[in-house]
Amino acid sequence: MPLTKRRLQLLGQLVELYQRTSLPIHYETLARSLGVSKWTAYDMLKEIEKLGFVTRSYEVNSKDTGRSQVVFAPTVKASDLFKQNLSDSLNPADWEQTVAHIRNLLQSVKNGNVNDLIQRMMNEIPSKSSSIEFCGYILGLLLVYVKKLGGRTEMLIRLVVSKTPKRENGMLMFVGTVLGTVIQAINDELGDEFTELVSEFLRIMDQLSSQDQQRLLDLLHEALA
Repeated sequence: MPLTKRRLQLLGQLVELYQRTSLPIHYETLARSLGVSKWTAYDMLKEIEKLGFVTRSYEVNSKDTGRSQVVFAPTVKASDLFKQNLSDSLNPADWEQTVAHIRNLLQSVKNGNVNDLIQRMMNEIPSKSSSIEFCGYILGLLLVYVKKLGGRTEMLIRLVVSKTPKRENGMLMFVGTVLGTVIQAINDELGDEFTELVSEFLRIMDQLSSQDQQRLLDLLHEALA
């Protein structure tokens, strides 16, 4: 029984929510996050459980007259999977599709709730299967924060990147400046998660091919133009 892309997405969301809360997750919460029915989520989790990626337990639901409810937690096997699951390569056509999606997300900042958009992107990150795709999403997340800050702060960040002597160093300047700004404005729990994601971004970025690094630089400079 394979771990299909859909099951992998569900498992990634479970791992992400569990790391954020340190609590087992009810299948209805996962269903809402992924836009599927609660029964679809439950059936998928049962199949994933057979592969050894999740464990189930029962806890009392204080909101429902003390009835017990089924909750799921990822195993070490699941956590290790998402640490090692990033591929080193991505089809150029798939990368263009990813870039187009990130562009659309950035454009939607003007019309939607930025916090909801940020949460949506955070929820999508665990489903990314390649190194450059993961880095693209983290970069997109940082760019959304820049647009959320707006005004003089956004202008100064654009200026810092444009004035950096070496184009490739502009990425490090951008990440460091945005991270330093963001962690002062968000709560400790989200700040820790955000810092871990950015640290992973920097680690992976350093290992990417020069071609993939250039793709990310092009995305950054296009978004800040």
